[in-house]
Amino acid sequence: METLLFLFPQFNYMAPKEEAYFKMFAVEDLQSSAMKDNSSRQKDKERKSRLSLFLTKSGSHENVSPHKKTETTTSNISPEAALQWSDSFEELLKHTDGVETFSQFLRTEFSEENIEFWLACEEYKTIDSETKRLSKARYIYTVYIESEAPKEVNIDYNTKMAIKKNMEHPARSCFDAAQMKVYSLMKKDSYPRFLHSDIYLRITRRKGPGSTMFRRRSRSCVFNDRGETTTEPSAW
Repeated sequence: METLLFLFPQFNYMAPKEEAYFKMFAVEDLQSSAMKDNSSRQKDKERKSRLSLFLTKSGSHENVSPHKKTETTTSNISPEAALQWSDSFEELLKHTDGVETFSQFLRTEFSEENIEFWLACEEYKTIDSETKRLSKARYIYTVYIESEAPKEVNIDYNTKMAIKKNMEHPARSCFDAAQMKVYSLMKKDSYPRFLHSDIYLRITRRKGPGSTMFRRRSRSCVFNDRGETTTEPSAW
């Protein structure tokens, strides 16, 4: 009541009946104004909610069983092929099966948005049509970059702002800085854990029950007849 008197001092000079009608319409006006103020924010939330739901249905970690999917997609990968992935992170990304298996691993850690963003950026750089590139850029920004995006990647504020400024006329290199940061995060943090994960070890140990296969990166140690250690080159 005090708020209404402050906003509408006319109440002090009205008859009781007129005052009642005026109060009713004043309250409706205030409610309408508040609804309009919240309308744009609500629409934005609904848009992000719909996008998040779509992404969930199309393969996010909330709708995928990592163990089930890994079993079906890695069954035809040979241990020899998988061992090549341990040479370097760059080598892993050269192989389609390697990227898919690494993606399976990231799903178990709820961080698959990193590899998805990296792949989206790789695809973006191959687009020649300006119209299609603009559409793809806006999709990447909406899904992976802007605050509270459905699959927001972990990059710094300045990088985000630089991308946002380029959204009207995105260049081919628009996402390069962000892509490099995500790449570095996966290489230094996720990739070492992947090499020790059950998903990866199951593939490289498939030669036989209880057998362990590993790739030697240096010379192997052997003993001579006198019990002294020597080294000899080995491919494995």
